[in-house]
Amino acid sequence: MQTVSLDHGQLAFVQQGTGLPVVLVHGFPFDHRMWQHPLATLAADAHVVVPDLRGFGSSSGLADPLTMSQLADDLAQLVAALEISQPICLVGLSMGGYIAFEFWRRHRKLLGGLVLCDTKAETDTPQALQNRHRMAEHVLAYGTELVAQAMLPNLVAAETVSQQPRVMELLRTMIVETGVETIAAAQRGMALRQDATSWLAEIDVPTLVVAGENDQLTPAAAMHAMAQSIPDAEFVSVPAAGHMAPLENPAVVTDAIRQHLVRRM
Repeated sequence: MQTVSLDHGQLAFVQQGTGLPVVLVHGFPFDHRMWQHPLATLAADAHVVVPDLRGFGSSSGLADPLTMSQLADDLAQLVAALEISQPICLVGLSMGGYIAFEFWRRHRKLLGGLVLCDTKAETDTPQALQNRHRMAEHVLAYGTELVAQAMLPNLVAAETVSQQPRVMELLRTMIVETGVETIAAAQRGMALRQDATSWLAEIDVPTLVVAGENDQLTPAAAMHAMAQSIPDAEFVSVPAAGHMAPLENPAVVTDAIRQHLVRRM
């Protein structure tokens, strides 16, 4: 991995390839490793940058709460530090999608396209907010193993559990290796995020919406409806996949992103 100094500290990232700049943004509570399969393929035709968000993986400079606007600004600083002059395609999964909405709102001039994977525009329900704050308290008290046990059953499709043990182990590893302070700060930050529903009709860059067909957290039907609210957006449903579609069925997700880059950007 490489690192670059930003306002908050060191941001770690992997980059491969040349051409159209594509930034892959991981979800919560993971790191750049969740994009390992798309990275290798997309880098054949594009300049792919995959960061560890601040506090995650090998990146430093944690803030509490860790807000989506802070993380979006970090990505803008990364783009500037790498001297990327061409508008980027920003690909975000789950929390990465929340960050992508903020990046569009705050740094539109840097953006050439969006790929929203297994995410949502609306804010949390009261119950979901309560759950976020409860996890923040519990992880500080009891550690990350509890988070892995709570999250893993809802992250993937049933066939992933039974047929892809390496994916399950990687997911568990990323969760338990994430710092307890990072998990708590990110949960508090996600709880504060703005509702992006009213922004959807204003998104003016080529957009692809990707959903695991068995996603329990951000159902494919809801994501399809979100895509219909974004002007000229495309929608792809990923078979045999849940919330972690880029790991569960990387070939379909990667092909969808590649086709989006070729047709729309």
